[in-house]
Amino acid sequence: MQEYLIDVIQKGLKAVGIETSTPVTIEKPARKEFGDFSTNIALVLAGECKTNPRKLAQELISHLSFRPGTVGKTEIAGPGFINFHLTPSFIMQSLEQVIREGESFGRMCSGKGQKAIVEYVSANPTGPLTIGRGRGGVLGDCIANLYEALGYDVTREYYFNDAGRQMKILAESVRLRYLERCGDTVEFPDTHYQGPYIRDIAEKLYEHHGDALKEHETLDEFKQTAEQFIFASIKNTLHRLNIHHDSFFNEHKLYQPGENGKSANDEVIEALKEKGFISEYDGAVWFSTTKLGQEKDKVLIKSSGEPSYRLPDIAYHVTKFERGFSDIVNVFGADHIDEYPDVVEAVRILGYEAENIKVAINQFVTTTVNGETVKMSTRKGNADLLDDLIDDVGADATRLFFIMRSKDSHLNFDVELAKKQSRDNPVFYLQYAHARICSLLKMAERETDFIASSAETGLLQNLESPHELQLSLALQELPEVIQTAARLLEPQKMVDYLHTIAELFHRFYQECPILKSDEELRKARLYLALATRQVLQNGFRILGITAPEAM
Repeated sequence: MQEYLIDVIQKGLKAVGIETSTPVTIEKPARKEFGDFSTNIALVLAGECKTNPRKLAQELISHLSFRPGTVGKTEIAGPGFINFHLTPSFIMQSLEQVIREGESFGRMCSGKGQKAIVEYVSANPTGPLTIGRGRGGVLGDCIANLYEALGYDVTREYYFNDAGRQMKILAESVRLRYLERCGDTVEFPDTHYQGPYIRDIAEKLYEHHGDALKEHETLDEFKQTAEQFIFASIKNTLHRLNIHHDSFFNEHKLYQPGENGKSANDEVIEALKEKGFISEYDGAVWFSTTKLGQEKDKVLIKSSGEPSYRLPDIAYHVTKFERGFSDIVNVFGADHIDEYPDVVEAVRILGYEAENIKVAINQFVTTTVNGETVKMSTRKGNADLLDDLIDDVGADATRLFFIMRSKDSHLNFDVELAKKQSRDNPVFYLQYAHARICSLLKMAERETDFIASSAETGLLQNLESPHELQLSLALQELPEVIQTAARLLEPQKMVDYLHTIAELFHRFYQECPILKSDEELRKARLYLALATRQVLQNGFRILGITAPEAM
């Protein structure tokens, strides 16, 4: 519907002789008396056209050509806003599309033929998933769902950090617990991983090998067993939240020499050196970011010979471009906020289209139980574990609470609220709306023999009350909301939208009798309920939550 209005306005601009690259935007007025939709295009172009905004608006209105029966009234408001009042018949005729398309409503073709990769979770396999990691996992999963709704061929990827210092510390932690299990007295450093899962891995090794590993000079067996044990745990936790990945990229591949004898990391250093962006001093290799206006260069290879996080991350992103992805989305925690701009700049220097990289930084999560904050520390072993949260509040509440606030905002996860069976709980409020509609439709089938038929959706034309029209208009916004949420990498927009739909439906249900109305009006309102259920289901699918038929 908004696209239709934009098209009419663009043609009107050409009719009055205005050629402009300025996009036409359509918004919903805050107050109903100002119409169903509004545009500020006359205000935006007034300066460019050297004329009064209201005068330009009046001239534009006189050249707008609408299909008969679509727009009932067009008027100028304030300094030059143009407001549009749609006809009830046009609103209801458009609503039929929701029922006609069913599960496909909201799906688009804008991404057809393009490949997108969404990287998310990518937690180091050093311990069970914490609640903080869970937020990024749900955020990434929803973003991937949004891209799929736009028609992209989406690959969901997990970057498996199986190289580096933290993996060595993990292996050493397991070895020390293994030695304890063998009867040795050991001093366990505070810097090592101390959770009970480390003892579980050590016990597994002891059961399989006895004390035969005591004299091993390498940490390989400890590292490999720990990786397998922990990653199996991570995948199981993600499965509980209906999160899956299509591919797993192992970091160690970036360290392995290729056919030319050079690793991907080596090739990045060599290519940046050719571009003049590598410096060597203090025994280390540096990315010369001072040439980009930064205060300091950034280390790529430490004086110890160990790469910093930036080097393999740059090499990893090169592989994403080489694999043919047109859109590259990374979901990171707040700890990456200083690193990723350097990775993007390096990729740009290397000749790739860095503007195709989009980054979603999700802020920290604080968990509260009865108003008290739960502290988290993976290394100390007292982490607030994601599995425990799912056990406590369920998968649906876990998912929705993670994304009901902007990714840019710190999230306070109120465990007690997530368990409430009341409208105060956002997930309960949304699912209750769906269950209520299911109950209504079952009752209609039982008491009035109502069976939905595409041949009868024209009965929607009988609806013209404010509550019916407001709900109907909102239902048709799903495609635009999906586009906005995908563009901003902000599934929260979907949560807010669905909450509005639920609120409008409850109001319609209370104010407009359904089963007690005469036959044609009853059926029309049942079709409106059916369309509402469809939009809720399609939205729930993107958010990854269930659509219960009874509560």
